[in-house]
Amino acid sequence: MPEEFQRRLPSTERAISEIQPDDIRVAVIGTIIDKSKEATRIIVDDGTGKVSVSSESPLTAELNQTVRVFGRVIPLESGVELQGEVVQDMSKLDLQLHKKIKGLTKA
Repeated sequence: MPEEFQRRLPSTERAISEIQPDDIRVAVIGTIIDKSKEATRIIVDDGTGKVSVSSESPLTAELNQTVRVFGRVIPLESGVELQGEVVQDMSKLDLQLHKKIKGLTKA
């Protein structure tokens, strides 16, 4: 008998400043502005705010790289942190065009 597949809730695309403590899973796009020596923690900035992303295994992303992070929201007294599940390279993404398209789809 095949193993049961446990479905995850989908990630909601958010600007970092829009992440709420009651969000469960989010996706954010931004630039890595800091990285721990062990590469298990990065800080991502999307222009609206910054968020710390932690991971159990080392991340291969580099400083100043544009990434999309899919992660679980961890509420803290001082805001939120993400438990990173996937860090995707988005360095070829035109951020200005992406923001323009997001603005059009919200209208």
